[in-house]
Amino acid sequence: MANEVLNRKEKLTPTEDPLVEVGQASETPQKRIFIGLLAVTCIILGGLAYLLWWVPNVGLRNIHPYLPALLAGVLGLVVFAVIAGSLLLILTILAGRDLFLSRKLRGAVVKVLFPLLVVMGKVFGLSREKISHSFVAINNQLVLAQDLRVSPARLLLLMPHCLQNHNCKVKITGNVENCEGCGQCPIKELLEVSRKYDVELAVATGGTIARRIVVQKRPQLIIAVACERDLTSGIQDTYPLPIYGIFNRRPYGPCFNTGLPLAEVEGAIRHFLDTSES
Repeated sequence: MANEVLNRKEKLTPTEDPLVEVGQASETPQKRIFIGLLAVTCIILGGLAYLLWWVPNVGLRNIHPYLPALLAGVLGLVVFAVIAGSLLLILTILAGRDLFLSRKLRGAVVKVLFPLLVVMGKVFGLSREKISHSFVAINNQLVLAQDLRVSPARLLLLMPHCLQNHNCKVKITGNVENCEGCGQCPIKELLEVSRKYDVELAVATGGTIARRIVVQKRPQLIIAVACERDLTSGIQDTYPLPIYGIFNRRPYGPCFNTGLPLAEVEGAIRHFLDTSES
């Protein structure tokens, strides 16, 4: 029997190898999708390039006599919307309360303004870290302006894994209650605070795990501690779910034995917690 198998392998050519055929079959659809999207993108870019060349050469008025006025009206509405939205955002921040459409304003900040400000910051030599700090501060102000009050069951404390002492062998990402309370890191104090206010505490190793926790827990509001990169991406990924962001402390550098302002975390819990039912 073994000789038959050996003889069969010797007769196989590279193209007859079943593993090679399976690999080729599984890769073909992905290649076709990529090539198809690339072709469509090239066609669209080519069409846009042609329009950008053709319209100025022909002239809007020659295409239709009302086109210049229509274009002016559209551009005017866009400029008006941007200026009005910016003024409303500034007034909401200064007032510290919901004046009008604060949730929509937060969406504009999260989805549109922050990416644009990152680009503009590079032009003027501002670091992404400084812009991220400003973005989180504005986001927090808009969350506070909504005057949210949630029950303990709907409030989630989401913490980064780097708060745990790097020498600790206890796995707390699946269940933070596994913490043995040695006091070598802030997890012990965070557990005490979560039990004090009866709110859930979760620890994530990264963005993917954090998103999974949010889907599983389905909170109404999150108080999150993280670095600039993780906080900004988390706020963007979970919108419209409100996140109140707090920056961690990094005395030993990023992602290593980090700390947090525990008083600020507890203050945020007290602010957002609905105690009317207790």
